[in-house]
Amino acid sequence: MREIAIMWHVRDEQAKDAADVEELVIACFGAGRFAKTAYRLREGTTPVKGLSFVAVDDQSEKLIGSVRFSNIDIGGSASLLLGPLSVRPELRGKGIGISLMQRGIDEARAQGHESVILVGDQPYYSKVGFTRLPPGRFIMPGPIDPLRLLGISIKPGALEKLSGDVQRAAE
Repeated sequence: MREIAIMWHVRDEQAKDAADVEELVIACFGAGRFAKTAYRLREGTTPVKGLSFVAVDDQSEKLIGSVRFSNIDIGGSASLLLGPLSVRPELRGKGIGISLMQRGIDEARAQGHESVILVGDQPYYSKVGFTRLPPGRFIMPGPIDPLRLLGISIKPGALEKLSGDVQRAAE
């Protein structure tokens, strides 16, 4: 099997990217994504302004990855929910998703956000600093595997101050 070599850059998502982002999300997660708790939290919300990024192939300018963040509320305090994070399946393992997350976390820090949570695989997301959240301290609005609930404090100690129901933030 031949290795796919690719060079890419990360930039802000633009309005013209919407259809390509949606196509990528469908390719990565399919229709079943709507049943997942994280998708239900994002349903009907707008991603946080300035926290949506895409990875673009340097040669073709084709969109190859994307990440968005949504505002959420945890027990009455503001936080962010990362996702969806999507990378073309044939290009996974090349650092594209990590680059997208790092850019998003750096920008979230610059905007003054304090924490981010997500539902995902700990070995992968730990590469950018996410750790497993204490079981029972955060109550999601649907079934999740508690071992997949992860978070990162952008401001030191921010997650330790949070507990309670996780819900959509008022827009």
